[in-house]
Amino acid sequence: MVEVTSNTRDELVAITSLQEFFRDSVDAAMATNKVVLDEHTAHYVVNLLTLYSRSEELYEQTPDGMRLRPLASMFVDAVEAPSYVAREHNLQRIGDVALFISGFFASGLERAAVDIDYYVHMGGAAYYSLSANMHATLRGRALNAVFAELAAKFQDMVDVLNEVRESACESTDENLMRTYDLWIKTGSQRAARLLRGAGVYPMPGARVNYKH
Repeated sequence: MVEVTSNTRDELVAITSLQEFFRDSVDAAMATNKVVLDEHTAHYVVNLLTLYSRSEELYEQTPDGMRLRPLASMFVDAVEAPSYVAREHNLQRIGDVALFISGFFASGLERAAVDIDYYVHMGGAAYYSLSANMHATLRGRALNAVFAELAAKFQDMVDVLNEVRESACESTDENLMRTYDLWIKTGSQRAARLLRGAGVYPMPGARVNYKH
């Protein structure tokens, strides 16, 4: 389980408040999107958001400074890992980063070399691999059900995190186009709901010919 630690009382107070914010926001967003999670999985997601809200936890030190490493590079690390524990760590990192980025920075991915559907695919696959193979360690057995649920509901959780991020944002034509683009690429149920709410009714056949 992701643990958030701190060395001072002031930092502990700040982190606790942030956890409460994310817990309340995630609960509200899940209710809006009709997504149900086991309490352990929901707790994992809240801790993940709290942890990655600190940039030093999300980004890694590279020769070019603090950067977010590509998922493909993380996948190579997982494949070449010298032990089960190292492999699990790298796969978990892929799933966690993919969920956080696709949930909170989807609009930024429009200008990236890879799109949101790539993050959804990589993140879901990483969590699935963890759930299918994390039986070799005690930690793995404890988290197996959490990763299985995240793998099965990855797109739903991206919708939930989009809701958390955008709950205070007003709707604009640009946002509407982004929402439609998101629906075309991922089939997001939240995106479809927002489009219908804005008077746009996506046609089921519109996604058939889309290619990544």
